[in-house]
Amino acid sequence: MTTATMQPPDRKLVLDQLASSETQVLLLVDHLTPAQWHFRESPNRWSIAENLEHLILFEAFIRSAIQRTLEAPPEPQKKSEAATKEPLVLGLATSRDTRFNAREIVRPTNRYSDPLKMIEEFRNTRAQTMAFATETQAPLRDHFFPHIAFGDLDCYQWLLVIAQHTVRHAAQVQQIKADPAYPTA
Repeated sequence: MTTATMQPPDRKLVLDQLASSETQVLLLVDHLTPAQWHFRESPNRWSIAENLEHLILFEAFIRSAIQRTLEAPPEPQKKSEAATKEPLVLGLATSRDTRFNAREIVRPTNRYSDPLKMIEEFRNTRAQTMAFATETQAPLRDHFFPHIAFGDLDCYQWLLVIAQHTVRHAAQVQQIKADPAYPTA
């Protein structure tokens, strides 16, 4: 037996988190100079441009994975275990002490030379995710795919991961901007 679509409070939570995390990132990347855009705290850390590119790639990848997963048969037997992972998902942005290595497919490779085009692509990507979260009637809680650290998460949790992941990288951008060597405008 599958569950109904997202309940209104769940949908509101996802949409609020997606909207607020988008706003947070857009405020942080507004009016950056080329030097600020490409500044790295160290050679092994991403620049602001690389963080934003990663967010675009990650979000499109996860949204696509959700859509593919929803085409598969539901796995309601996984619901009880996934439910225990909700605090991990909701704490993803604030638990920055655990570092994750991005999959190759979502690593930045300087695909965007123009910051304004990258910001536009971020907005477009988020708009697609928001439209999906607004319109879907799929039983997201009955379909699962694994997170690299948390194991199986349901597709609703993955929408929350997108928002939490964005906030996590917004914190990384704030850290870059706080570096004493960060270029002034």
